[in-house]
Amino acid sequence: MRRRCGNHDLWLDNQCEEMNLFDEEERETMLKTCQRLMAKPRLKQLGLTYLEFEETRIRESGIAKEWRVFGSHHPDTPVVHFNTEQRKLEKLILGFQLIRKYSLHILRHIKHSTKRGKFHSRVDRIYSGWGSANQNEDYTSVADADALLLLAGDPAGEDEPMKKGTCFQQWLLGYEFPSTFLLFTKKKLCILCSASKAKILSQIEGSSGSIQVEIFHQAKAKDPPNDALPKFFEIYTSKKRVGILSKETHVGKLVSEWNKLVSEASSKPELVDMSVAVSAFMAQKDQEELKTIQIASSLTSTLLKHHVGPRLETILDKESKISHEMLAAQIEGRLGSGEGSNAKGPDMKVWNKGKGLEKIDWQLVEFAYSPIIISRSTKTGYDLRYTAESTEDNIAHKGVLLVAFGMRYKSYCANVGRTYIVDPTPEQEAQYSLLLSLQAELLKFITDGVAARDVYQYALSFVKEKNPEYEKNFVKNLGFGTGVEFRDSTYLLSPKNGHILRENMTLNVGLGFSDLLDKDGSKYALHIVDTIKVGKNESSLLTEGMKSTKDFLFFLTPESEDEKPKKPERKAPVQPRANGTPAKYAVAGKMLRNNRRAAQDEVHQTAAARLAEHQRELHEKLQAEGLAKYSEGGGEKGGKEGKGWKKFQSYRGEGALPPEVDRLRILVDRKALSVILPIHGFAVPFHINTIKNAVKSDEGEFTYLRINFQTPGQVAGKKEDTPFEDPDATFVRSISYRTTDGHRFDSINKQINELKRDVNKREAQKKEMADVVEQDSLIELKGRRPVKMPEAFIRPAPDGKRLPGEVEIHQNGVRYQSPMGQKVDVLFSNIKHLFFQPCDHELLVIVHMHLRSPIIVGKKKTFDVQFFREATDVQFDETGNRKRKHRYGDEDEIEMEQTERKRRQILNKEIKAFAEKIAEAASASIGEPLELDIPFRELSFEGVPFRTSVRLQPTTDCLIHLTDPPFLVVTLSEIEIASLERVQYSLKQFDLCLIFKDFTKPPLHINSIQSSSMDDVKNWLDSVDIAMAEGPVNLNWGPIMKHINESPYEFFQGGGWSFLSGTTGGAESDLSDAQDSESEFEAESDSFEESASSDDGSHFSDASGSESGSDFGEGSDSDAGDDWDELERKAAKSDQKRADIKKSRGSDDDSDDDRTKKKKAAPKANGKKPVKSKR
Repeated sequence: MRRRCGNHDLWLDNQCEEMNLFDEEERETMLKTCQRLMAKPRLKQLGLTYLEFEETRIRESGIAKEWRVFGSHHPDTPVVHFNTEQRKLEKLILGFQLIRKYSLHILRHIKHSTKRGKFHSRVDRIYSGWGSANQNEDYTSVADADALLLLAGDPAGEDEPMKKGTCFQQWLLGYEFPSTFLLFTKKKLCILCSASKAKILSQIEGSSGSIQVEIFHQAKAKDPPNDALPKFFEIYTSKKRVGILSKETHVGKLVSEWNKLVSEASSKPELVDMSVAVSAFMAQKDQEELKTIQIASSLTSTLLKHHVGPRLETILDKESKISHEMLAAQIEGRLGSGEGSNAKGPDMKVWNKGKGLEKIDWQLVEFAYSPIIISRSTKTGYDLRYTAESTEDNIAHKGVLLVAFGMRYKSYCANVGRTYIVDPTPEQEAQYSLLLSLQAELLKFITDGVAARDVYQYALSFVKEKNPEYEKNFVKNLGFGTGVEFRDSTYLLSPKNGHILRENMTLNVGLGFSDLLDKDGSKYALHIVDTIKVGKNESSLLTEGMKSTKDFLFFLTPESEDEKPKKPERKAPVQPRANGTPAKYAVAGKMLRNNRRAAQDEVHQTAAARLAEHQRELHEKLQAEGLAKYSEGGGEKGGKEGKGWKKFQSYRGEGALPPEVDRLRILVDRKALSVILPIHGFAVPFHINTIKNAVKSDEGEFTYLRINFQTPGQVAGKKEDTPFEDPDATFVRSISYRTTDGHRFDSINKQINELKRDVNKREAQKKEMADVVEQDSLIELKGRRPVKMPEAFIRPAPDGKRLPGEVEIHQNGVRYQSPMGQKVDVLFSNIKHLFFQPCDHELLVIVHMHLRSPIIVGKKKTFDVQFFREATDVQFDETGNRKRKHRYGDEDEIEMEQTERKRRQILNKEIKAFAEKIAEAASASIGEPLELDIPFRELSFEGVPFRTSVRLQPTTDCLIHLTDPPFLVVTLSEIEIASLERVQYSLKQFDLCLIFKDFTKPPLHINSIQSSSMDDVKNWLDSVDIAMAEGPVNLNWGPIMKHINESPYEFFQGGGWSFLSGTTGGAESDLSDAQDSESEFEAESDSFEESASSDDGSHFSDASGSESGSDFGEGSDSDAGDDWDELERKAAKSDQKRADIKKSRGSDDDSDDDRTKKKKAAPKANGKKPVKSKR
């Protein structure tokens, strides 16, 4: 029987003799009891105390029908039933003892147990403050004391606030020890406790510098009393003046015995109150304490920003009927709820959104007090005290709502309070703004050495200066010190408290106005509460969030259409002339040829130089960022961890082996994923993961079966980097068997290979689904109909059938519902990019969502979900039917074209409006703007990212292809560098390789881009600040990225991306030089060829077509003045150039070259197409 409780192996397993007395059911009951004991920090010691109590009660009474671990009066009492009729009393007592032993075993190893170094440093702080009490006002109460005594009786109930003595115990010892007395004398620390607690505290027993620790442990309940208590009392009575916490009262057996001794004593020391001194000991926090309080503050802020705020917004928006008490319970439920099989752990969907909360121990997290929710419907009114309770009244959906809650981590507290106002008046906005500005001023004023009363007076004078009429409504104190003790009144920020604030103190600062009057005469209050750390020059906030106007002001009154702000219309990107062509110089409508050519060359050289300079800056920036990013790692792997050695086990012992092993034959056990081999008379199991493959061969009358194992040093296959726990150990590389029964070896070989294949397939599927996260539930809109897009298709289809469905916008996501009843939900929080692609020049109008984490649609995972409609209509035959054939060119045909164009415009407008509503709803839901991105078709180019050539379109933030699956969405901000490959003058196409900032991701190859688009691609990449490099050949990026991942720091130290063959600037200049000899006639013919294709261009872009047409006209006009000699000279140069090109390509077919020349001119360095600018 092997179990785990927390992070500790079950210690009960080692008590073999004692455990054999109990049957399986009783053992299971004892294990559950132990797990219940370890459930919460406060209940651990509580449970141990009552175990001891119950053990004594059973021993004395001799009758027990059941165990009540926490005592019968405790509300959370777990009952452990045993059949005592047939069991001896000793067995029950033994069971109690085992559970107590195990629980104490756990306590010795818990993370927050007493640490020797921390204990000694805090003891030194106590004696240091005690020794200098005459020079420090905080310690004057113990200046003349000979000893300090702290009593602790039975543990307090869960609902009772922690006493100062209990807080002091947790601060000093790291844990609460009920029924334990601490007596500090001038030379030693005496501790009186039970024997079980003495075992835990034994680690601090001894000396700490000049301070000795002596532990007096009482006898166990079954043993006769010893002299521990009399000796401890004798030391106490020997002192003349003893400091105690006079306001605290304790109960319990040990306390009763102590009080009896005190009352019977002939001489007693004088008692003085040391509450102020105890607070001063704990006030200034060390670095470990500050780190713990920061985690508690992060927990509080995360819960506020990601649950309380959104939940309140939902309640107000829907006008949900929910009581204050119920909402407070829901907030507490984020830490877990229920018991036993119904128990639920922390809501990680909320906590995962916080920073630095990944590795905390959730068993050490609890609420400092029950959350307080107050609205105008609260029957007790607005109460700013922390003793207020959430009432059973329903939350009002108008007016002011107050929220406050605090959380503990390792017993250290953080607190926060906020005000939410529905339809606020200008006066209320001004009042809350005054509190915000006051908080900012106090953070500058609260510094080391400032008195608590000065803080209050400064705040009051600030309110008087800004608005004197609010002075009477200002709170009577501004907060208090906090730490292990939630409310330390010693450092109350009140007008009469003269205690000095010191650096590294933590305060709960609460600012507010009470008894304010609304316009209808009803009272309300405002407050803003945060936990701060006192600094040397200024204080800093530890809790933050939900303080801006958009977070706490809710305007639920519907606006009129005229009042709603209108979004600015999206403007198309400005297109400069081809390669920066300047304004044309004309005389009487004619282009001045020489001026045009000179200006064009000048502008082109300037643009090329500017691009080269910008690229040089980008490369320098990449190099500097790479060195800074990986310098701390010192050459370690950049975010890529090596494969870990995975342990696997075939069987837990010989008893688990199948009975067939007795025959000592090769056996394939699919259930255990193992192959059992007979070796020297023993059945030896091998897990399938240790086996590489099995090979069968026939030689004569024998059949051989060789089983090859995974071993280090294998260079073939994908398993060459398989990790091993100890690569230097001795490994078996293979085992061979021989038999005359060939059919059996055929069967075994087939079984082994099939099992290996199935396991590999299962692991591959598991690896593929590893990044699939379980989405939150979609919260449907209630009270009104959701916005819908009917007759929409989805890709990928959940059932593989192409049926139109409906897309609905709900509160926290989008839902697609098919006619077959299947649903696909996409949450707003999972949308990384949202695109709208109109049906201009396309057959589909698309709303596309690219996701942060993949989801399962049907049976496959996907990062992209797309909703679309078809833009064509069945009654419109674009191929030409009988109607078009006989009535071509008449008015009906023109009307049909106009109707089609208008229908496309309406469809674009409708779907775009729906996509914008998705963006608005997502921004409101997640609190972050989600922009709707629309592709720029005028900047698009053709390429092959997968297997077929597709049109790739840039957007503001991405490069996309959405028309056909597989889809492509590349986030530009994630690109490290772009490598242009196969850039050669003689080639018509080039490749683009995008390397990502996450070096563990494989580079993206976009192949076969037309060389005529090279300048457009370069200018676009440069405009979005992506560094470029180009080379004449393709690079093998697999080994390159493997080398970079092995040591990114060394890679950047060695020059980084400079190993690539220069930047585009150098290549531009080289190609420009090569083009200097090009004929003038060639340049003019290029203009003609571009204009000739203007009809095709107009099909994609009207702007592009009109521009090409103007170039055609200008070019023909500029040729009008050439004579015959000049034309012959140009023709000769053109023929010579055509011959050179044919020779370089190795082609003897003149007609092909002519046809190529007519179709498209040879690509020039400066390009021929207009350069598209960024949006």
